[in-house]
Amino acid sequence: MYQPSHFVESRPEVLHALVRSHPLSTLVTLSPQGLDANHIPLLLRLDASGGGRLVGHVARANPVWRETDVSVPVLAIFQGPQHYISPGWYATKAEHGKVVPTWNYAVVHAKGLLTVHDDAAWVRSQMQQMTAQQETPLPKPWAVEDAPRDYTDTMISAVVGIEIAVTSWTGKWKVSQNQPPANQATVRQALGGLGSDAALAMSALVKRDA
Repeated sequence: MYQPSHFVESRPEVLHALVRSHPLSTLVTLSPQGLDANHIPLLLRLDASGGGRLVGHVARANPVWRETDVSVPVLAIFQGPQHYISPGWYATKAEHGKVVPTWNYAVVHAKGLLTVHDDAAWVRSQMQQMTAQQETPLPKPWAVEDAPRDYTDTMISAVVGIEIAVTSWTGKWKVSQNQPPANQATVRQALGGLGSDAALAMSALVKRDA
């Protein structure tokens, strides 16, 4: 990933927070047929030393768990807030007109070796953790145990667990840091005026990193 220094985000707590809030990854793997991409929710597990593992599951019918070359690192991409930035939002447009459109975004790349877990108990534990992470904020959280055991056993038999031992994290927060303060302020104002969830999320990132 192209990474200008002013867009680098390397704080582990910030990277981990994005992975937890946007867990649907684009998982890029290498097989005998070439590169493949699957969209897989992944749960972050941290050990006592701070090392990270990403765990999830895929359909048993998905060849990714059989055909991935496990000797080659895989890449999990987590896309955070993103938004188009109009040149009309820049304060400097009125000064000299030398402005162009761009796209702001926050993204995390995680690389590591893939391990397959064809193990019902392991998959159930992963499902319970992922479900708890996503359901806890809801007014009436659902749990895996709420469904009949024979039903969840059948569902679990149709999937296979995957785990990535993360060896490198890369974060890129392209959120107007390269713009003068006046432009950052007018970008935040314009995004806030749009009122959409995506615009408000980006406005908050521009404000935080200004």
